[in-house]
Order: sequence, then structure tokens, then C-alpha cells
Amino acid sequence: MSILQLVSRFVLVLLLVLGISCSGKRITKANVDQVTEGMSKKQVESILGRPTSLSTEDFVIMKKTTYVYRQGKDTVKVVFKDDKVQSKDSTLSN
Repeated sequence: MSILQLVSRFVLVLLLVLGISCSGKRITKANVDQVTEGMSKKQVESILGRPTSLSTEDFVIMKKTTYVYRQGKDTVKVVFKDDKVQSKDSTLSN
């Protein structure tokens, strides 16, 4: 492998890392507003990313999962009933 190829690969990896780290906030009011009742967990994760934490309760007649997203002082909770969005709550101000 030539020096030019090594440098090219290094620059490519560096650009990828910078692109990922500078992608900005995922938890914005605009993104949270895109989450609507009836969405699947996969759809929510495609908008907001993976939750900071989650909890699941299995009842006899239904399964309830709560996704919690934390970003600084802001918190977003998305409640799923049988794996579909039932409700959401957010402390985002703008």
C-alpha cells in the first residue's frame, strides 16, 4: 500500500468520525413532533435514535414500554402500548 493510499484512507476515516460527531442534536422539538401515535419502535428510533433508557412492563393483556431520551436538561418520554406509540411527553421548550 502506498503512502498516498494510507493518507487517503486516514482522511476518509477522519471525515467520517467528524461527520458523526458533528451531526448535531437529535432530540429537537421538530424531531419529537414527527413522532406520532401508532408508530413502531423502529420508526421512533429512526427519528430520535436509541433511547437513553427504557423500561418494559408486561401485563396479562398488554405490554407497555417507555423510552426515555435525555439531552442536557431536556427529557422526552415515549410510551408504547403493544409496541406502538401511545403517548409522548417532552420538556423541550423550543
